[in-house]
Amino acid sequence: MAGLLATIMVIIFMIFLLQAFRSDSRPCACPEPRPFNGRYGSLNATLTLPGIAGIILAIGMAVDSNVLMFERMREEIRAGKTPRAAVEGGYKKAFWTIFDSHVTTLITAAVLFQFGTGPIKGFAVALSLGVLINLFTALIRH
Repeated sequence: MAGLLATIMVIIFMIFLLQAFRSDSRPCACPEPRPFNGRYGSLNATLTLPGIAGIILAIGMAVDSNVLMFERMREEIRAGKTPRAAVEGGYKKAFWTIFDSHVTTLITAAVLFQFGTGPIKGFAVALSLGVLINLFTALIRH
């Protein structure tokens, strides 16, 4: 129930706040559920409340990644580039910022996994899995 409520709150936030900034990043904002469920299941991990919190944090990072990319694309369009060149330039400009934030989060998740107890390890596993999927869907797939 908490995960559903948090997801609904993130969607409401995205609809209202991002609409105010005229951002079109809403459709790509969540990590794809199939890869997450498949990878989480292959680890024989049990999804607990801390794990759900890790997923919600990963969704927030996905929103941030998409906002960064789309804002860079808008900057490129304002600079007079064609749409295709704007997309290419937007991804290039946002890549290292997004990569850095995701790697930093993965390092934090590794420390939490190494030194944490059961629930903290569950949070770290869910967070790192969500961040890896976000990194793939936000940067590498495009």
